[in-house]
Amino acid sequence: MEFTWSEEDKDVRARAREFTETYLFPYELHIEETDTSDPDTEAAIVRAVNDYALNAANQPHEFGGQGMSVVQQCILWEEIGKASNALWARVWMPPICLQAGTPEQIEKYLVPSCSGAITSAFCTSEPEAGSDAGGLQTRAEWNNGFYVINGEKCFASNAESADFMLLTAFVDGDPAKATIFLVDKDTPGIHIRRLPHFSARTGAGHPELDLSNLRVPDSQILGEVGQGFELTKDWFVEARLGCAGRAVGAAVRATDLALSYASERQQFGSRIVDFQGIEFMLADNATEILAAKAMLYRVAAEIDAGLDRKTAHARASAVKLFTSEMAYRVLDRSQQIFGGRGLMVENPVERLVRDVRFERVWEGTSEIQKVIIAGQLKKRGVAIYAD
Repeated sequence: MEFTWSEEDKDVRARAREFTETYLFPYELHIEETDTSDPDTEAAIVRAVNDYALNAANQPHEFGGQGMSVVQQCILWEEIGKASNALWARVWMPPICLQAGTPEQIEKYLVPSCSGAITSAFCTSEPEAGSDAGGLQTRAEWNNGFYVINGEKCFASNAESADFMLLTAFVDGDPAKATIFLVDKDTPGIHIRRLPHFSARTGAGHPELDLSNLRVPDSQILGEVGQGFELTKDWFVEARLGCAGRAVGAAVRATDLALSYASERQQFGSRIVDFQGIEFMLADNATEILAAKAMLYRVAAEIDAGLDRKTAHARASAVKLFTSEMAYRVLDRSQQIFGGRGLMVENPVERLVRDVRFERVWEGTSEIQKVIIAGQLKKRGVAIYAD
């Protein structure tokens, strides 16, 4: 398979790299030290995302997005994934399933999401339903002209500040009627129970929500009743490739920093980069990065070329599994090369270690990806991964 970067691809990389180094890297230590955002800096980042034409890369021009190819989206993820403290999240990609909205919903939610005027939160996970989405307990019951929603959500990333939520519930408690509701933040019945602390400091949270007699009209249903899980399939492919791109970016930055440090650090009268133990770690890093990038961009190019939906879903799971686990190994080696300095939070490698740990969990844990891969092997044979 022949693959080369187009001039447009190179332009995306140049813009994304300059943006990341100019606006995200300088903000890392503020977020690390305070775990709070600075309004002026956040506003400057929003302006810069638009100025660099990096906003809504996954959305078509007609809605105000950049209409980037999947390859270009992965380039963007790789570059912004080099920023620690999950600052990549400042470069927004509205959920692709919003394109399934009515013209009114698209105008109200998708178009302003593309410009960064409003933000969203995907709220699916629950205390008893994470990987097993079929175990959701949140119910929506039709009553007197409204769906009345009761339940609870957890890991509802950014829900404490988002302007609206994409909320998954089972209509009539029926798993066959999984449905996404578009819920504005000021709708009565939403209560933030608590905002747990997580290992990575990002200036944003993953709150736990109580939903009590939340009344939502049927005009706020995205798609149709029962389409909830179907609408998330393409989003999962996109989200898993995003994890993969960010993992690659983190691995590249960590290895670059470790190489620079090892080239300068002197012990026993020699640079430590010349010690075979260090050489081998760096060589392993470089090899794994090369393999991960080849895998990521091959699958992205195949999707751009029209790869069928089921195969794309299957291969995205393999890409997410390999790249996230690869990055964790690479980050561990890079941190080891720094020795004690690798444990200082002022070192980007230490912060990236915590970030990459998340990539192995969200959008489906590594173990869930293996379940998906094994299921596809049993259904379709090894060709789905080997051809």
